[in-house]
Amino acid sequence: MTGGERREPGFWPLAIFFGLFVLFLYGPMTTIVILSFQGPQGGLTFPMNGWSLHWFANLFEQQMVGDFAGAFERSMLLGVAVMVTTVAVSFLAGLAFRRRFRGAGLVFYLAIASLIVPSILISLGIGLLFRILDWEPAWHSSAFGAHLSWTLPFGLLIMFAVFNRFDRRYEEAARDLGATPWQTMRHVVIPILLPSLIGVGLFGFTLSYDEFARSLYTAGTFNTLPLEIYGMTTNVTTPVLYALGTVTTALSFVVIAFALGAVAIIRARRARHGSDAGQGT
Repeated sequence: MTGGERREPGFWPLAIFFGLFVLFLYGPMTTIVILSFQGPQGGLTFPMNGWSLHWFANLFEQQMVGDFAGAFERSMLLGVAVMVTTVAVSFLAGLAFRRRFRGAGLVFYLAIASLIVPSILISLGIGLLFRILDWEPAWHSSAFGAHLSWTLPFGLLIMFAVFNRFDRRYEEAARDLGATPWQTMRHVVIPILLPSLIGVGLFGFTLSYDEFARSLYTAGTFNTLPLEIYGMTTNVTTPVLYALGTVTTALSFVVIAFALGAVAIIRARRARHGSDAGQGT
């Protein structure tokens, strides 16, 4: 900004509001991260009592209360299963809705209706249904279905928006060159939509991995990680709980970074191929 330029009248109020919002959003998480690096005699509040990695090492030891490793493994497996299912179903639904069919509007609104139903009611209803049918609720069955009721609507909305912008002339050009429908799908449609599919997968994994309310009555005997953390807040009085929060938060950022990196690589390859094609003409 040069000396003669002036800020817009509402710049500073908006900047202050945004700064307070960021502080409110990331301040508690930063506090947890800092407190997780306390020494062996550290407590749950400030002031800090030394610096060490003691509580991170304690995560992998036998705990008096809680099952960190088991809950983490279950949440990871559940998140990956939900991610794969969300991507596959959303993609196929996007293909199906490219053509109008009788009852399309009803199917669409039924698919996204779970977004407006309180999550705790979804969890309670699915858990109650399993008990009425004399089925045992479990993280890999009832919780899996409950999580899909949360991730699929987001995946569907994303894919519908993507397909609405998709140029079908790419498919027509592939068919004119002799490609079969499967070859067109594999070599044209999926590569073009791959960044969007990665985004849907990111949504599916993170929403499932962090989900608490829809797991509350559907996870069964064995807790997922959010349930385990919640249960430990009333029993664990050491910074090991903060260390667990730091690890899970770091994992979420790693997943986001991986997804963004994959999208960046795909775009770079497309730009390079486009440049090579331009030089060849």
